[in-house]
Amino acid sequence: MMRFVRVMGLAVLSLAPVLYPVAAAEKADPNPPAEGFDLAGSDPRAIALADRVMARMGGRRAWDETRYIRWSFFGRRHHVWDKYTGNIRVEGVDRETEIPYLILMNIYTKEGRAWESGEEVTDPGRLAELLDRGEAVWINDSYWLVMPYKLKDSGVTLEYLGEAAMEDGRPAEVLRLTFKGVGRTPDNKYHVWVARDTDLVEQWAYYRNFTDPEPGFTGPWRNWQQYGQILLSDNRGERGHTDLAVYDELPASVFASPEPVDWASIP
Repeated sequence: MMRFVRVMGLAVLSLAPVLYPVAAAEKADPNPPAEGFDLAGSDPRAIALADRVMARMGGRRAWDETRYIRWSFFGRRHHVWDKYTGNIRVEGVDRETEIPYLILMNIYTKEGRAWESGEEVTDPGRLAELLDRGEAVWINDSYWLVMPYKLKDSGVTLEYLGEAAMEDGRPAEVLRLTFKGVGRTPDNKYHVWVARDTDLVEQWAYYRNFTDPEPGFTGPWRNWQQYGQILLSDNRGERGHTDLAVYDELPASVFASPEPVDWASIP
C-alpha cells in the first residue's frame, strides 16, 4: 500500500508462464496473518487464495528466513534490504537536480546517514528530507518487488472477486486489496490476478482511491524465478527490476559505509 512513484510497465520478456514443481508448495508452512490484518472483514476465499500464493512462492517459513534482498528498481534506484533488522541501503540520482545520493538508514527507527555527490549531509533539515525520501522510495520500490508476500499484512482487507481472464487471455482468480489506517496512501486499492495454472500473481491493477471506477494502470508480473528459498518476479511489462539477488550473509559495511560495494566479490 503505497505508491509514491507512479510507474507503468517494464521490459517484456515472455507471456508464457514459468511453471515450478508443486511439491515444495504442498509442504509449505502455514501462513498466519500479520498483527492488524483485517481477518474479520476479509473473505475466507480470498484468504485461502493468498495462502496458496504464499505456498507457491516457497512458503511462509522460506520468506521469513530470507534475510537480505538486493535489487534495482527500473534502473532508477538500487536497494539492499536487511529484513531482520530493517536496515536499508538506497542509492540513486535525483531526477530534478541530477545529484547522486546514498542513504543508509533503518526503516523502523527512521535514523540514518545520507550523502549527496559523495559528501555526507550534516544539515539536520536536509538530512531529515533525505531520510524521509529513503523510507518513501523503499516502501514504494519494495512493494513493486514483493507485494505478493504482503497479501496478509497489517491493515489489509482481502476480497475475492471471482474468476477473470488476464490480459494475455489466461484464466485467473482475482483479489481486491484495500487498506485501513496504514502506509502513506491508505486510500489506494489493488486488484491482483492469481493465474489458475501457476497459483502465482501474474497481473495487478492500481487504483489511487478505492472509490475509483477505473485503475490508474494494469500491468503484468512475469518471469518468476528462484532466488534462494523463494520466488521473485522481475518483469512488469515495459520495464523491469534488475540485479535481483538474495543473500544469507552480507558484510556489515553494506549498511554502514558509503564506500561502493563490490558485489562481484560477494557469493
